[in-house]
Amino acid sequence: MRDTGAVLSPLHSFLFLQGLETLSLRVERHVANALKVVDYLTKHPKVAAVNHPSRPQRGDNALYNRYFPSGAGSIFTFEIKGGADDAKTFIDRLELFSLLANVADVKSLAIHPASTTHSQMNAAELADAGIHPGTVRLSIGTEHIDDIIADLEQALAAV
Repeated sequence: MRDTGAVLSPLHSFLFLQGLETLSLRVERHVANALKVVDYLTKHPKVAAVNHPSRPQRGDNALYNRYFPSGAGSIFTFEIKGGADDAKTFIDRLELFSLLANVADVKSLAIHPASTTHSQMNAAELADAGIHPGTVRLSIGTEHIDDIIADLEQALAAV
């Protein structure tokens, strides 16, 4: 153990390899779903902004297109018009999404960064980090895209 580190058990090694063998398929689904969600949110009247590198108005969009021609990034933020209360209402109304701070899970996740992961920051620090009262972070999972969009739609209808 001193020379090579800890060794996984045979079962854990098998499970790790099973997951690794399907990683590319899961990432393809994550990315495809995320791009469809970005498109949906960009057109929604209750959404003020969508922060994803695929958006043409972003400064890093040229790099995104150059290095990720098939798309990348299933984790992004968007801003709900109306501020923190509407963002929290939106998150509370989600049914398919889980309220969790981890990212890149197989299931879709949502969180309000200003009141959770970044709550130790003051208002100026949050603004400098691009986190506004209505900012919501999504990690898009591998569920069927129709189910993801339907959940977002019903939750946005509540704000």
